[in-house]
Amino acid sequence: MATTTTETTAAEEGGAFPPLDSSTFPSQLFWLVIFFAALYMLMSKLVLPKLAAIIAARKGQIDGDLARAQALKDETEAAIKSYEKALSDAKGKATDIARDTRAKVTSEIDAEQAKLDYGLVARIKDAETKIAKAKAKAMESVHSIAADTASDIVSQLTGGKVLKTAAAKAVAAVKN
Repeated sequence: MATTTTETTAAEEGGAFPPLDSSTFPSQLFWLVIFFAALYMLMSKLVLPKLAAIIAARKGQIDGDLARAQALKDETEAAIKSYEKALSDAKGKATDIARDTRAKVTSEIDAEQAKLDYGLVARIKDAETKIAKAKAKAMESVHSIAADTASDIVSQLTGGKVLKTAAAKAVAAVKN
């Protein structure tokens, strides 16, 4: 069965492929120039200015961000220097306060030590005076005790009675 088709091929019509047909070159070149010019105008008037504006805005934002970052970095460095200076000043003040406090405490200790030394010297002198009085009193008693003891010893050894005045003279003679 044979079918009839309504489609015809280029070979049946006897022509070449239209883009390659030399008889259509002038019209193809005309439309190429028209579309190229329209595309050029569209790109140069609409698209490229928008792209340039976007790129410029982006560059401006990046430059602004970089400038702000640099400013923050400078501010941070200034804050660090300020902190280090404040820390150094605080250490210096602490050292001065410690030295002043040490000197004050030392002077207070020296004053208290001097007061205690004066009190001790006074007490030592008082004690030495009391000891000297007690020694003198004891020495007075020693002579009378020695005389009594000597008289008792002689009376027990000899069986006779010795006067205390005689015993006291004998002890005084031995002492000198």
